[in-house]
Amino acid sequence: MRTPSTALRDLAPGIVGMALVGSSVTVSRSLVDAPLYALQAARYAAAALILLALARAAKVPLLRPRGREWLWLAGIAATGLVLFNVAVVRGVAHAEPAVIAVAVASVPILLGLTGPFLEGRRPSRQVLLAAPVVVAGAVLVEGTGRTDAAGVAWAALALACEAGFTLLAVPVLRRHGAWGVSVHAVWMGAVMLAVLTVCVERPSALLEIGAAQWAAAGYLAVMVTAVAFLLWYRTVAAVGSGRAGLLTGVAPLAAAGAGALTGGGVPGPAVWLGLAVVIAGLAAGLMERPADHGRSRPAWHRALPRSRQARHQTTRAIRR
Repeated sequence: MRTPSTALRDLAPGIVGMALVGSSVTVSRSLVDAPLYALQAARYAAAALILLALARAAKVPLLRPRGREWLWLAGIAATGLVLFNVAVVRGVAHAEPAVIAVAVASVPILLGLTGPFLEGRRPSRQVLLAAPVVVAGAVLVEGTGRTDAAGVAWAALALACEAGFTLLAVPVLRRHGAWGVSVHAVWMGAVMLAVLTVCVERPSALLEIGAAQWAAAGYLAVMVTAVAFLLWYRTVAAVGSGRAGLLTGVAPLAAAGAGALTGGGVPGPAVWLGLAVVIAGLAAGLMERPADHGRSRPAWHRALPRSRQARHQTTRAIRR
């Protein structure tokens, strides 16, 4: 039976990971004038090397993808890394940043509906009821903004890519784990962005990047890519994509907090109200009831203990 401390231990990595993602909003402001593809390619290449070094130091085996796994992992890289960054950067040219942020903050509903089906489970009523509350709180925190038709389209693409970052990982998490999925998705994303750099930009543009921009890219590579990816996929593997999706509501809260700490001023009443609403939604969706102890993990997590128990019973029968 899962205790509250066990549940918190499973959720904590995802909470920290989303807080790091939220902090990246403030850091990314210094990269507006930097070459998009070239700098992102450098960021993900550095993150891939860091992840490989950490995996070797931790003696974590990294398996080579096989068969359809290449497609799932490439899908994570293409949607969650490459297209997501393009959608955000191009989207803010047609819409205020709040529009893109609100669209991305809607991901708990999408994950709550579709994630459990990929894991062989039914959507949790508790999560489905809590997801709109979390989204409403995020909207209060981020506010609303003006946009045009193109901005709406880019916002919708950003939402789809954010969901794809989690959903496309579900079929490969069982075999590769958080480490394998993170490493393969990141190096594939780096290769894709390097190709775009050669085709769309010019590699020499990296020489025009200033020290402050390189520092920001370094923070994104270490904390928001290498560390946050590992933490996020660990929680998805432990509690399922539906419940983990609620934790994306932490990102706008962290963004608001980081903005206040870096001179953005004290948040207004709407932000504080949104903070309370998000916390209420998280508490409602993540607090396990006694009947949920056996259903909180994905189906492939629950099958493992039962199979061990069955083998143990078979062994005892043979000995008798």
